[in-house]
Amino acid sequence: MESAAPKRARPVIAIDGPTGAGKSTIARALASALGYTYLNTGAMYRALAIAARAANITPDDREVETKLAPLLNRIRIEFDGERVILGGKDVSEEISSPEVSELASKFSALKSVRERMRDLQRAAGQDGGVVMEGRDIGTVIFPDAEAKFFLDAEVNVRAARRFKELHLKGEPIARDQVLAQLIDRDRRDSARAHAPLKRADDAIVIDASHMSIAEVVSAMQAHIEQRINAGKDLKRS
Repeated sequence: MESAAPKRARPVIAIDGPTGAGKSTIARALASALGYTYLNTGAMYRALAIAARAANITPDDREVETKLAPLLNRIRIEFDGERVILGGKDVSEEISSPEVSELASKFSALKSVRERMRDLQRAAGQDGGVVMEGRDIGTVIFPDAEAKFFLDAEVNVRAARRFKELHLKGEPIARDQVLAQLIDRDRRDSARAHAPLKRADDAIVIDASHMSIAEVVSAMQAHIEQRINAGKDLKRS
């Protein structure tokens, strides 16, 4: 089913897809090209994971939902350009570690976590003019987004990109381990009960395995312009 004609002054652009497909890089570049705000929803889940770890809450705790409730109520996550601020502290470097990424994946399967993040993300993008990337933006957070994309890439390509990223940051991890983690992450994200990773029916699928950043951004811009113009035509009719 096609998205409804735009209701906001400026559109919401939703980019979903698996880990390592390049969502953050593409969303950041697209937002810059459009003059929109970039919102990294994955960083919000990783910030929550850091807060939970600091509170000694683990995702496999039998009472995890109960213990998380007060933390979710008070959590404050802000963006200052590329910086991610958790409760007044810059956690931009910390959120990129493999350990935090794994914790975020496990916490994100919890209903209470997804509901709280959903509310925060909707509030952040309600006025439009944003590019939001994640795993359920076009299906759950903004099912009425004016433009939706599902960015994918072959798992070996994604693993190579992720390994290079971690290697440049000095993370001691083997390429095979990165691949295994990605495959496990894909399985968890797609099989979880609450807001699983899946393509929205009206999302444009882009396989970025052999495309440059500029090529992907250009393809997305062309589609967005077409959708916005179509919406204007509908309003005039």
